[in-house]
Amino acid sequence: MAKKRILLKIGSNTLTKETNQISRGKIEDIGRQIAELKDSYEFIIVSSGAIAAAKQFVKLEHNGQEINIKQALAAIGQPHLMRIFQENFRELGLFTSQCLLSYSDFEKPESQENIKNTINILVANNFIPIINENDTVSTDEIQFGDNDKLAALTAALLQVDLLLIATNTDGIYTKSSFKNGEFQTITDISQITDLEQEVHSGKSSHGTGGMQSKVEAATIAQKASIETWIVNGLKDHFITDALNGISKHTKIKA
Repeated sequence: MAKKRILLKIGSNTLTKETNQISRGKIEDIGRQIAELKDSYEFIIVSSGAIAAAKQFVKLEHNGQEINIKQALAAIGQPHLMRIFQENFRELGLFTSQCLLSYSDFEKPESQENIKNTINILVANNFIPIINENDTVSTDEIQFGDNDKLAALTAALLQVDLLLIATNTDGIYTKSSFKNGEFQTITDISQITDLEQEVHSGKSSHGTGGMQSKVEAATIAQKASIETWIVNGLKDHFITDALNGISKHTKIKA
């Protein structure tokens, strides 16, 4: 049987476990789950975290604009981020590869074809593509979406079976429960417009997206007939628990 293809989007708060540095333990947790599931699923990863990785090593002297500093930090941090993935995944028998994309790549048919061909060859040869925005030339995700939109566009282009967005909550909470601190997860939903009414506008400490960008990502995926799950990546075994139906998370139907 053909393996199901999952696009896993990992935000900065998941990778840092809401601290000020990349968590090797979290990356190992992700790797162990992928290794456990590799006979039935193939994974493509869209990962944030380059800026967070850089902040562990450097403090830049600057007089420039804040966005340019973040671009420079991303350029410094991206190789460190990939090294941490490579080291942890290699110990589990998993091989990694890097793909840097920008939004303009999705607007040109030739670029789209190149992305698909490259990623399909990587996956066919058991290399896990780890995708991030090319922050040197593009600032969209730094400013707005923490790679949520990039993940959705990639999922749609590759026609994956599932878009799995890891964040720091048990999915999307109802607005009323969020206000009173009870945090009731919306488990299944089909109408994106219903979901938009429940989303609050807050953003997390390291990430730039918040839930609004995740709803926008799910909208892109839904138009491509792809289901989106929003899961709590801070918890151990969050991928396998979601697939086995033993965690609270939000499923946005295709």
